[in-house]
Amino acid sequence: MSVTDSLRPSSHSAPPLPWAVSPPGAGPLLMGIINVTPDSFADGGEFFHFDQALAQARALAAAGADLLDIGGESTRPFADPVPLDEELRRTIPLIRAVRAEIPLPISIDTYKAPVAQAALEAGAHIINDISALRFDPHMVHLVRETRAPVILMHMQGTPRDMQTNPRYADLLGEIKAFLDERLRFALENGLSQDRIVLDPGIGFGKTFAHNLEILNNLEVFLDLGCPLLVGPSRKAFLGHLLGGLPPPQRDVGTLAALALAALKGASILRVHNVAFARQFFQVFHAIRRATPASAPG
Repeated sequence: MSVTDSLRPSSHSAPPLPWAVSPPGAGPLLMGIINVTPDSFADGGEFFHFDQALAQARALAAAGADLLDIGGESTRPFADPVPLDEELRRTIPLIRAVRAEIPLPISIDTYKAPVAQAALEAGAHIINDISALRFDPHMVHLVRETRAPVILMHMQGTPRDMQTNPRYADLLGEIKAFLDERLRFALENGLSQDRIVLDPGIGFGKTFAHNLEILNNLEVFLDLGCPLLVGPSRKAFLGHLLGGLPPPQRDVGTLAALALAALKGASILRVHNVAFARQFFQVFHAIRRATPASAPG
């Protein structure tokens, strides 16, 4: 039996697609972020060490996360790539530990096929590829053979250069065309559309104004026929709007972006502060589901 054969989902080993079984009216799923990096823009490397990262996974689960996204390479603007062995060292032991005690689907945030394969072997369920299957030619074959759900994100350039001078003649049209091309590529290579999520890539090769336009027009991507993931959490455009607040102080501003994303049709929201987001959406959904009160008398 090949490694990929051993990773094929079965009724005993693979959970159902979380976005397919979310109760009607429950709203977007919350994907809790765990950056196992020393240079994360959002938390400054707070969860770089194994014990801290595992504690954060427990905290995110307790706060109400629906999924956990684990990454071992910072993709902040101007970040340098991390060697393969180091990315494996950061992520795989953590995935094994999380899988052993936390009953939530795990996403591996990587564009490297060897990392994704090792993560699936360790117990991850989903591949979150910021390159949309472009940076590693082996990734599409791994996804096809394992039938792992995959998130395909739009990015102009690479993390090292994406924020140098992002330009678009037609922002929404170009992002949609990119996601459509990537979706077609995936389907032509044997991937199933019901296992694909699309992400317009907030902050990845976009100006502050671009990010606002994307959030205000997310519905234009819905007719591509896949769930949408949106990740505005703590990003620089929020700091810009909030007078230069540092990332850990952008959680309240993040909630406004999450609300817009939910109203515009996002299925998954990638967030750092799950506790804030869960409380926010408890009230948000209760208000939206409320029925008119009976007239007096």
